Amino acid sequence: MKKFLLYGAIFGLAACSGVPSDINDEKVFFAFDSAAISDEARDSLESQSLYLKKNPEKIVTLEGHCDERGSTEYNLALGALRAGNAAHVLIADGIEPERIKTISYGKERPQYPGTGEEVWALNRNSTTKVSEPEQQK
Repeated sequence: MKKFLLYGAIFGLAACSGVPSDINDEKVFFAFDSAAISDEARDSLESQSLYLKKNPEKIVTLEGHCDERGSTEYNLALGALRAGNAAHVLIADGIEPERIKTISYGKERPQYPGTGEEVWALNRNSTTKVSEPEQQK
């Protein structure tokens, strides 16, 4: 009986956390001038990992984005670090590296128009794009 209760509690927790129905366009955000994964970003990426485990046919591209400040070269490098660090969380959680591609857009493709801290904070992210293997180039 105790075993059953323990297993029930474990499965109940898993059911509460839930697997997202879609992770396309999910974003994790970064602090200014940083590629460090916050606790909130880690939680989001671990949720994305659950989706990928449930959908083994899916692959993802992690796009690194930055705000408009700084040089193009600096932001391309920072965007690559952001996407790469997000990929490392997925890989550490059991997702096969060959299912993950990273790309940096730096500040060249802002997702939110405008200027100022509120907009800059939104543009400092790694965005997950989901595709099927044959769609990946």
